[in-house]
Parts: sequence; C-alpha cells; structure tokens
Amino acid sequence: MRQLMSYTLIAASLIGASAGAASAPPVYPLQDFFRNPEKGFFRLSDDGKTLGFMQPAAIDGQAARMNIFVQPLDGAKPVGEPRKLTSESARDISNFFWKGNRTVLFQKDFGGDENFHVLAVDTETGKVTDLTPFEQVRAGITDDLEDDPDHVLISHNQRDAQVFDIYRVNVHTGEAKIVAQNPGNVVGWQTDHAGQVRAAITSDGLNTTLLYREKEADEFKPLITTDYKTNVSPAFFTFDDKQMYAISNRGRDKLALVVIDPATPDQEKLVFDPQVADLSGVDYSRRRQVLTQASFETDKVQRKFFDAETESLYKKLEAQLPGYEVMVQGATRNEDKFVVAAYNDRTAGARYIYDLKTDALTKLADINPALSEQHMAPMKPISFTSRDGKTIHGYLTVPVGRDPKQLACVVNPHGGPWARDSWGYNPEVQFLANRGYCVLQINFRGSTGYGRAFWEASFGEWGLKMQDDITDGVKWIVDQGIADPKRIGIYGASYGGYATLAGVTFTPDLYAAAVDYVGVSNLFTFMNTIPPYWKPLLAKMQDMVGDPERDKERLTATSPALHVDKITTPLFIAQGAKDPRVNKDESDQVVAALKKRGVEVQYMVKDNEGHGFHNDENKFEFYDAMEQFLRTHLKPDAR
Repeated sequence: MRQLMSYTLIAASLIGASAGAASAPPVYPLQDFFRNPEKGFFRLSDDGKTLGFMQPAAIDGQAARMNIFVQPLDGAKPVGEPRKLTSESARDISNFFWKGNRTVLFQKDFGGDENFHVLAVDTETGKVTDLTPFEQVRAGITDDLEDDPDHVLISHNQRDAQVFDIYRVNVHTGEAKIVAQNPGNVVGWQTDHAGQVRAAITSDGLNTTLLYREKEADEFKPLITTDYKTNVSPAFFTFDDKQMYAISNRGRDKLALVVIDPATPDQEKLVFDPQVADLSGVDYSRRRQVLTQASFETDKVQRKFFDAETESLYKKLEAQLPGYEVMVQGATRNEDKFVVAAYNDRTAGARYIYDLKTDALTKLADINPALSEQHMAPMKPISFTSRDGKTIHGYLTVPVGRDPKQLACVVNPHGGPWARDSWGYNPEVQFLANRGYCVLQINFRGSTGYGRAFWEASFGEWGLKMQDDITDGVKWIVDQGIADPKRIGIYGASYGGYATLAGVTFTPDLYAAAVDYVGVSNLFTFMNTIPPYWKPLLAKMQDMVGDPERDKERLTATSPALHVDKITTPLFIAQGAKDPRVNKDESDQVVAALKKRGVEVQYMVKDNEGHGFHNDENKFEFYDAMEQFLRTHLKPDAR
C-alpha cells in the first residue's frame, strides 16, 4: 500500500516557490476548460474486439451532443472508421456500458429532470429500444446480469413514484417481468453473483434494516436494524453467495470492510479498516473470484491491495505513467485488457488500453489536449483549525506565475453537503486559477470520508457551524497573507449555493462578490419540493437538517431567502428550470425579494437544464457571465 502522506500547508512560503517561479501562463479560452472531450468515456466489449466511446456529434444541424460510437480493435489498436450508434440532439448521453459483445445500454433524461430512461442499442443493426418508455419515471440498472445474454435488472418507480421495484428486462424486445416489488420502505436492493435479488435495505426514515433471503422465491427476513447514523451497507456477496461483504461503521468511527454471515449477523468479520479515513470502495475480480482492492481517501485516494496480481497491475501502470495517478476504468470479461485513466491535479490526462499479455499501453486519446499541463496550477492539500478546535481539511490552488500574496480569491464550497472535495483535475478550479484567482476548497464538517463523528457534527448546523468552518477558512487564508481580504468571492452549487447565500447573508462584509448556482435558499420550501423518491427519507433529512415544526425558529434564522434585507454583496444566480432537487422557486424567491428592495441581481435561467448546466452552449454562457461578474467585482489583475 502506498505510504500515507500528510500535506498541511502552514505558510504561504510553502507554495511560493512552485507558484512564483513559473512565468504567467497564457489566458486560455473558457471553452477549452468546459467543452465536451473530442473523445472520452471509453468502454470495451466483453470479448475485447470492439471499443465503445462517446464524442460530440451534430444531428440535423443542431448543436453537437455526446453520442456513442463503436470501433473495431486489432488487439489493442482501434482500426477502421468509428461508427455512430446514437443520434441524440437535445442533451448529452450521460453514460453507457456494454452488455456482452453486441448490445450497448445507455441512459438519458429530458431537460435535466433526472427521470432517466434506460435504452439499448444493437451495435450491428443500429436498432434502439427504450427499455423504460414511461413518462415521469426514473430508471436505472441494478445488475447487468453478465452471464445472461438477453436480460438486465432495471429498477424504476413507475408503479409508485416514491419507491423503486426491480424488473428483469429483455434488452432486445423490452419485455419486462417484475422480480422484486417494493413494499413501500425499501431504499436499496442487492443481488448475488447469479443475479438473484437476495438483500435489501429498508428505512422508516430514522432507522434502517438489512433484509436477507436465501433464495429469490423466499420471503425477506430482517438481519440487522440500526439507526440511520450507523451504516451497514452490503457491497456484494461472497463468491459462494452465502455471506455478504459490507461497508460498516458499527462500533467504530470509520467505515470498514467486513463480512456478514446471515447466521450470525451481529458478529462482523473485519477484513480491512483504514482507520485514518472512511473506506470508500471495494473491488473484486469476477473471473478469479477474489477481492482485489479497497480504496479510501485522505488528501489523495489510497489503495489497499488484497491480491498480488492486482497490485502488480497497478505497479506496472504507474511505472509506465510516472507523474500521474492511474485508475482502471474497465476491462474485458477475461480481464486481459483494461481501459486505464492517467491524470493528475493539472490535467484530465489521457486514456489507454493496457494489454496484460504484452504489458503494452496503447493511447486512445488525450481528454483535453487544448490545455497545456505545464500552464495549469497545482492543487495543494491544506488544513486549519476551526474556532471550536476541529481540524478542517481542504485544497488551495494558486495561479501559476503569481506571487501568492494578497491575491483575489474565490472560496468554492462543495455541494452535498454530505460529499467532499478531492484532489485531482477540476476544470472550474483551473479556469479560475488561469484567470488569476486563488481557489480555496474546504471540506467543512459533514464532508464525507472523515468518519461518523465529523459527519454528525453537521447535523442541525446548516448556516451555523458548517458555515463557520467556511468563514474560518477565509480567515485562515487571509492570515496566511495569500488572499486580499477586500477581494474574496464565494461561488458554489447546490449546497454550495446555499453556503454562498448564507455567506453573503450572515457574514455580509466577508465577500466582495457571490455566485449561487442551483442553490438552496429557504429550508422550508426546499424540503417541501424534493422529488417523490426522496420522501421515504424525509424524516432522516429533517433530523439532519431540521424539522419545520420542531426547529422552526432555527430554520427561519438560517434560511437566506428570509433575510434578504441583509444581502449587500453583488450577487449572480444561475438556475435550471427543470431542477428536480433544488426547485427553481429557491432562486426565484431571492431574486424577487432583492428586486423588491431595488437591489440589482444578475439572474440566469435555462429552461432546458436541471441541477446544473450540461449542454455546452449553456455552460459557456454561464461561465462567461461568471467570469465577467467576478472580474468586475474582484479585479484579479490588481496588484
């Protein structure tokens, strides 16, 4: 396992050498940061004879969207002309994968409403079959049934908008048969290696129960019940299909990998506990039927290898790709060819096919060749102490060629909020750094990966201690001398948009400019307009955020929309009209209240977008408007 390293930036001088030594880079067009890749999302057919990928394609003269192409492979080398499989013109396809050697499955929604359909394409005939042709229904793949050439398991909420049933669906005809009907409280299903639905997670909002059955024809029986703060999530069955690997924090602060025997469910067998961070993922070899690796994230992603073959694979890849993080993104059924990503904090990198037999890498594409890696800015892990004594981690990016003193700075709180910022290439961060801003990302309390206690410390703290952590981060970067206190902006999306609004509402003198992107503004209306499939977890959300009745006073005090009179900072708001998570009314409320006061607010709404903008032309317009707005108010070129 790679040695863990602690990166704590305690003085501006630590980054001065790398940042100040380089000359100022050229200012790249914003489109170079945010356009779709010319080629990307590479996938191998099961037999490794065909490559699938996505690239922009213009249909009937309309704007180019990401569509699926296939191309034959001679060993690991693409040959012949790529052939377009899909003809989407309204929105990019979000993702796809192979089903065997002849069928490709993909998902799409409409206008960003997140009611995804699952579609199948026959790569030989080009026939497209919508496997879930239902209005206002959200569907997804539960199991691709690798050993069944004709079927997949799909979950959707057609029968009841609040819950998801599972169907076995024929990928050629669309014929569907229900295999697991949701009784009304199942929030997750788990299949075994034969594709049988054998486990489920139920929730009453505040408590969760792991259900289990020996055969698909049997009734489910409860195995483990915990409150929602204790996580026992099945990852996959053991290879004899008799027990379950699970990610659990029962009796510990950090998530760990355990084995649960249904005969003795309260006796977890510990497989691996990272201790320094939550376990974030675990992989296995289907062909060899062994655990391969587990991952967890400190300042960077770390791996724990369970078998020599996988460890050897990564060592070979790292030896051939020095200076880059490597990630295996896909493989053939025989696990003899792999799609490999190589990237770092300054580039989205390249994608390769690695042939295990020949130990050779074949380059498929650079994801963004328009940007020079040497002109992008390093992302440095940092930490500081909050006002109540917690260690808060994050990342600082300083523009290349600038002395890291008294810079204009953009604070960029992440969404979620129960998510985290990570080290790696981030186009928004690099765009802002290229424009002369330092960028501060803060994993405030509640950010995931840091253990249960750190997560629970966020409960009931929207606009309070969570916001204090962001404010303390601003104070830290000012005290370091890196940021000019008069030229600090804040920009965030979703919960980050809430933190942006809370920042300019409750600390109005801290920021000189603010950009709220699909952000929550009113904690009462937000929880009243959640998608129907979130409602089974509403009690949990109210426990974590606040109950409209029990916590009315606190929610009122921490809803920026109810205190718009305090906002004096220049504000730019962007919103997708079809956003199912943060309703457009969240932005409308703030804009209307500001205009009623006679305060000018810049407002951008896109009718064909949802929770964030995805179409290139909308992204370009948004980032162009944001660039001009921040430049006007933060003056990044001032010295």
